[in-house]
Amino acid sequence: MGKLIGKTALVTGSSRGIGRAVAERLADEGALVAVHYATGADAAREVVAGIEKNGGRAFAVQAELGVPGDVDTLFAGLEKGLEEHTGHTTLDILVNNAGIMAMLQPAEVTPELFDRMMAVNAKAPLFIVQRGLSLIPDGGRVINITSGLTRVASPEQVTYGMTKAALEQIALHFSRHLGGRRITVNSVAPGSTDNGGPVFQVPEIREALSRLSTFGEVAEPTAVADVVAFLASNDARWITGAFIDASGGTLLG
Repeated sequence: MGKLIGKTALVTGSSRGIGRAVAERLADEGALVAVHYATGADAAREVVAGIEKNGGRAFAVQAELGVPGDVDTLFAGLEKGLEEHTGHTTLDILVNNAGIMAMLQPAEVTPELFDRMMAVNAKAPLFIVQRGLSLIPDGGRVINITSGLTRVASPEQVTYGMTKAALEQIALHFSRHLGGRRITVNSVAPGSTDNGGPVFQVPEIREALSRLSTFGEVAEPTAVADVVAFLASNDARWITGAFIDASGGTLLG
Protein backbone atom coordinates (compact mmCIF):
# COMPACT_ATOMS: atom_id res chain seq x y z
CA MET A 1 0.00 0.00 0.00
CA GLY A 2 1.00 3.63 -0.42
CA LYS A 3 2.25 3.49 -4.00
CA LEU A 4 0.06 6.43 -5.00
CA ILE A 5 0.69 8.81 -2.12
CA GLY A 6 0.59 12.40 -3.39
CA LYS A 7 -1.28 11.42 -6.56
CA THR A 8 -4.75 12.49 -7.67
CA ALA A 9 -7.25 10.39 -9.61
CA LEU A 10 -10.58 10.65 -11.37
CA VAL A 11 -12.66 7.48 -11.72
CA THR A 12 -15.79 7.93 -13.81
CA GLY A 13 -18.85 5.94 -12.83
CA SER A 14 -17.44 5.12 -9.41
CA SER A 15 -20.52 5.15 -7.20
CA ARG A 16 -20.93 1.36 -7.60
CA GLY A 17 -19.52 -1.82 -9.12
CA ILE A 18 -16.07 -1.90 -10.67
CA GLY A 19 -15.75 1.88 -10.53
CA ARG A 20 -16.37 1.93 -6.79
CA ALA A 21 -13.81 -0.83 -6.21
CA VAL A 22 -11.26 1.08 -8.31
CA ALA A 23 -11.87 4.32 -6.41
CA GLU A 24 -11.48 2.55 -3.08
CA ARG A 25 -8.34 0.72 -4.19
CA LEU A 26 -6.63 3.86 -5.50
CA ALA A 27 -7.52 5.65 -2.27
CA ASP A 28 -6.05 2.75 -0.28
CA GLU A 29 -2.81 3.34 -2.18
CA GLY A 30 -2.80 6.98 -1.08
CA ALA A 31 -4.40 8.82 -4.01
CA LEU A 32 -6.94 11.60 -3.61
CA VAL A 33 -9.88 10.25 -5.64
CA ALA A 34 -12.63 12.14 -7.43
CA VAL A 35 -15.67 9.83 -7.26
CA HIS A 36 -17.77 10.60 -10.33
CA TYR A 37 -21.46 9.78 -10.58
CA ALA A 38 -24.34 10.66 -12.87
CA THR A 39 -27.44 10.17 -10.73
CA GLY A 40 -26.45 8.14 -7.66
CA ALA A 41 -25.60 10.99 -5.31
CA ASP A 42 -26.27 8.99 -2.14
CA ALA A 43 -24.17 6.08 -3.38
CA ALA A 44 -21.30 8.42 -4.29
CA ARG A 45 -21.42 10.04 -0.86
CA GLU A 46 -21.32 6.57 0.66
CA VAL A 47 -18.18 5.73 -1.32
CA VAL A 48 -16.51 8.97 -0.24
CA ALA A 49 -17.48 8.40 3.40
CA GLY A 50 -16.13 4.85 3.30
CA ILE A 51 -12.83 5.98 1.83
CA GLU A 52 -12.46 8.69 4.47
CA LYS A 53 -13.38 6.25 7.24
CA ASN A 54 -10.48 4.07 6.09
CA GLY A 55 -8.09 6.99 6.24
CA GLY A 56 -8.21 7.94 2.57
CA ARG A 57 -9.20 11.09 0.75
CA ALA A 58 -11.98 11.54 -1.78
CA PHE A 59 -14.68 13.90 -3.03
CA ALA A 60 -17.72 13.43 -5.25
CA VAL A 61 -18.24 14.95 -8.70
CA GLN A 62 -21.57 14.90 -10.55
CA ALA A 63 -21.97 14.95 -14.33
CA GLU A 64 -24.27 13.09 -16.68
CA LEU A 65 -22.22 11.77 -19.57
CA GLY A 66 -23.40 11.50 -23.16
CA VAL A 67 -25.24 14.83 -23.15
CA PRO A 68 -24.21 18.29 -24.41
CA GLY A 69 -21.80 19.99 -22.02
CA ASP A 70 -20.99 16.79 -20.15
CA VAL A 71 -17.21 17.23 -20.20
CA ASP A 72 -17.47 20.88 -19.17
CA THR A 73 -19.67 19.94 -16.21
CA LEU A 74 -17.37 17.10 -15.18
CA PHE A 75 -14.20 19.16 -15.26
CA ALA A 76 -15.76 22.16 -13.55
CA GLY A 77 -16.54 19.96 -10.56
CA LEU A 78 -13.26 18.08 -10.79
CA GLU A 79 -11.07 21.17 -10.90
CA LYS A 80 -13.01 22.78 -8.06
CA GLY A 81 -12.56 19.68 -5.89
CA LEU A 82 -8.89 19.30 -6.71
CA GLU A 83 -8.24 22.97 -5.94
CA GLU A 84 -10.05 22.73 -2.60
CA HIS A 85 -8.19 19.59 -1.53
CA THR A 86 -4.71 20.19 -2.95
CA GLY A 87 -4.40 23.83 -3.96
CA HIS A 88 -3.85 22.87 -7.61
CA THR A 89 -5.68 21.06 -10.44
CA THR A 90 -3.15 18.39 -11.35
CA LEU A 91 -4.73 15.07 -12.33
CA ASP A 92 -2.27 12.17 -12.24
CA ILE A 93 -4.59 9.26 -12.99
CA LEU A 94 -7.67 9.15 -15.22
CA VAL A 95 -9.84 6.03 -15.21
CA ASN A 96 -12.63 5.91 -17.78
CA ASN A 97 -15.01 3.40 -16.24
CA ALA A 98 -18.51 4.83 -16.75
CA GLY A 99 -20.62 2.99 -19.26
CA ILE A 100 -24.12 1.77 -20.04
CA MET A 101 -25.25 -1.63 -21.29
CA ALA A 102 -28.38 -3.04 -22.90
CA MET A 103 -29.03 -6.69 -23.75
CA LEU A 104 -30.91 -6.79 -27.03
CA GLN A 105 -30.95 -9.07 -30.02
CA PRO A 106 -29.35 -7.43 -33.09
CA ALA A 107 -32.76 -6.89 -34.73
CA GLU A 108 -33.93 -4.93 -31.68
CA VAL A 109 -31.16 -2.32 -31.70
CA THR A 110 -32.47 1.15 -32.55
CA PRO A 111 -30.54 4.18 -33.85
CA GLU A 112 -31.46 6.04 -30.66
CA LEU A 113 -30.04 3.31 -28.42
CA PHE A 114 -26.90 3.04 -30.52
CA ASP A 115 -26.31 6.81 -30.38
CA ARG A 116 -26.87 6.88 -26.62
CA MET A 117 -24.49 4.01 -25.90
CA MET A 118 -21.83 5.37 -28.22
CA ALA A 119 -22.13 8.81 -26.61
CA VAL A 120 -21.59 7.48 -23.09
CA ASN A 121 -19.22 4.58 -23.70
CA ALA A 122 -16.94 5.97 -26.41
CA LYS A 123 -17.49 9.64 -27.22
CA ALA A 124 -17.43 10.89 -23.63
CA PRO A 125 -14.18 9.05 -22.73
CA LEU A 126 -12.47 10.40 -25.84
CA PHE A 127 -13.23 13.98 -24.95
CA ILE A 128 -12.55 13.40 -21.26
CA VAL A 129 -9.05 12.28 -22.22
CA GLN A 130 -8.67 15.23 -24.57
CA ARG A 131 -9.69 17.69 -21.85
CA GLY A 132 -7.79 15.86 -19.15
CA LEU A 133 -4.46 16.17 -20.94
CA SER A 134 -4.30 19.82 -19.91
CA LEU A 135 -4.26 18.65 -16.27
CA ILE A 136 -2.30 15.39 -16.54
CA PRO A 137 1.44 15.85 -15.98
CA ASP A 138 4.23 13.98 -17.73
CA GLY A 139 4.28 10.44 -16.38
CA GLY A 140 0.52 10.38 -15.84
CA ARG A 141 -1.83 7.46 -16.36
CA VAL A 142 -4.94 6.90 -18.48
CA ILE A 143 -6.77 3.61 -17.95
CA ASN A 144 -9.93 2.64 -19.82
CA ILE A 145 -12.26 -0.11 -18.60
CA THR A 146 -13.38 -1.94 -21.73
CA SER A 147 -14.78 -5.48 -21.96
CA GLY A 148 -13.97 -9.03 -22.90
CA LEU A 149 -16.95 -8.70 -25.25
CA THR A 150 -14.65 -7.02 -27.77
CA ARG A 151 -13.00 -10.42 -28.23
CA VAL A 152 -15.85 -12.95 -27.97
CA ALA A 153 -19.22 -13.17 -29.74
CA SER A 154 -22.40 -12.36 -27.81
CA PRO A 155 -25.12 -11.25 -30.27
CA GLU A 156 -27.29 -9.55 -27.65
CA GLN A 157 -24.32 -7.31 -26.78
CA VAL A 158 -23.37 -6.23 -30.29
CA THR A 159 -23.84 -2.52 -29.60
CA TYR A 160 -22.08 -2.63 -26.25
CA GLY A 161 -19.19 -4.55 -27.79
CA MET A 162 -18.91 -2.02 -30.61
CA THR A 163 -18.72 0.90 -28.17
CA LYS A 164 -16.08 -0.81 -26.04
CA ALA A 165 -14.05 -1.70 -29.12
CA ALA A 166 -14.11 2.00 -30.01
CA LEU A 167 -12.94 2.83 -26.50
CA GLU A 168 -9.96 0.52 -26.91
CA GLN A 169 -8.76 2.63 -29.82
CA ILE A 170 -7.93 5.41 -27.34
CA ALA A 171 -5.19 3.24 -25.83
CA LEU A 172 -3.85 2.22 -29.22
CA HIS A 173 -3.55 5.70 -30.68
CA PHE A 174 -3.09 7.95 -27.64
CA SER A 175 -0.32 5.76 -26.25
CA ARG A 176 1.75 6.60 -29.31
CA HIS A 177 0.68 10.25 -29.21
CA LEU A 178 1.67 10.63 -25.54
CA GLY A 179 4.79 8.50 -25.45
CA GLY A 180 7.06 11.52 -25.43
CA ARG A 181 5.41 12.66 -22.22
CA ARG A 182 5.69 9.23 -20.59
CA ILE A 183 1.90 9.15 -20.15
CA THR A 184 0.75 5.55 -20.38
CA VAL A 185 -2.64 4.65 -21.85
CA ASN A 186 -4.03 1.15 -21.40
CA SER A 187 -7.24 -0.88 -21.65
CA VAL A 188 -8.45 -3.27 -18.95
CA ALA A 189 -11.07 -5.79 -20.09
CA PRO A 190 -13.12 -7.51 -17.36
CA GLY A 191 -15.28 -10.55 -17.92
CA SER A 192 -18.34 -11.45 -15.83
CA THR A 193 -17.97 -9.30 -12.73
CA ASP A 194 -20.47 -8.94 -9.90
CA ASN A 195 -21.44 -5.28 -10.00
CA GLY A 196 -24.18 -5.70 -7.42
CA GLY A 197 -26.92 -6.00 -10.01
CA PRO A 198 -29.91 -8.29 -9.37
CA VAL A 199 -28.88 -10.71 -12.12
CA PHE A 200 -25.97 -11.87 -9.98
CA GLN A 201 -28.39 -12.89 -7.23
CA VAL A 202 -30.12 -15.44 -9.46
CA PRO A 203 -28.35 -18.77 -8.79
CA GLU A 204 -28.91 -20.23 -12.25
CA ILE A 205 -27.61 -17.13 -14.02
CA ARG A 206 -24.64 -16.79 -11.68
CA GLU A 207 -23.73 -20.42 -12.25
CA ALA A 208 -23.87 -19.96 -16.03
CA LEU A 209 -21.70 -16.83 -15.81
CA SER A 210 -19.25 -18.63 -13.52
CA ARG A 211 -18.64 -21.28 -16.15
CA LEU A 212 -17.33 -18.62 -18.56
CA SER A 213 -14.19 -18.15 -16.48
CA THR A 214 -11.47 -20.78 -16.35
CA PHE A 215 -11.52 -20.29 -12.57
CA GLY A 216 -15.19 -21.30 -12.45
CA GLU A 217 -16.49 -18.22 -10.68
CA VAL A 218 -17.78 -14.71 -11.21
CA ALA A 219 -15.20 -12.03 -10.45
CA GLU A 220 -15.47 -9.61 -7.60
CA PRO A 221 -14.90 -5.96 -8.59
CA THR A 222 -11.78 -5.87 -6.44
CA ALA A 223 -10.06 -8.30 -8.82
CA VAL A 224 -10.32 -5.73 -11.61
CA ALA A 225 -9.48 -2.85 -9.27
CA ASP A 226 -6.19 -4.53 -8.36
CA VAL A 227 -5.18 -4.59 -12.03
CA VAL A 228 -6.07 -0.91 -12.40
CA ALA A 229 -4.05 -0.02 -9.30
CA PHE A 230 -1.02 -1.78 -10.78
CA LEU A 231 -1.33 0.13 -14.06
CA ALA A 232 -1.68 3.39 -12.13
CA SER A 233 1.54 2.75 -10.23
CA ASN A 234 5.15 3.30 -11.21
CA ASP A 235 5.53 -0.47 -11.48
CA ALA A 236 3.63 -0.31 -14.79
CA ARG A 237 5.64 2.56 -16.27
CA TRP A 238 6.79 0.40 -19.23
CA ILE A 239 3.29 -0.77 -20.21
CA THR A 240 1.34 1.37 -22.67
CA GLY A 241 -1.10 0.81 -25.50
CA ALA A 242 -1.90 -2.58 -23.98
CA PHE A 243 -5.07 -4.65 -23.84
CA ILE A 244 -5.04 -6.27 -20.39
CA ASP A 245 -7.25 -9.34 -20.20
CA ALA A 246 -8.82 -9.23 -16.73
CA SER A 247 -11.57 -11.70 -17.60
CA GLY A 248 -10.38 -14.61 -15.48
CA GLY A 249 -9.48 -16.64 -18.51
CA THR A 250 -12.81 -16.14 -20.27
CA LEU A 251 -10.99 -15.29 -23.50
CA LEU A 252 -8.84 -18.42 -23.57
CA GLY A 253 -11.28 -20.14 -25.93
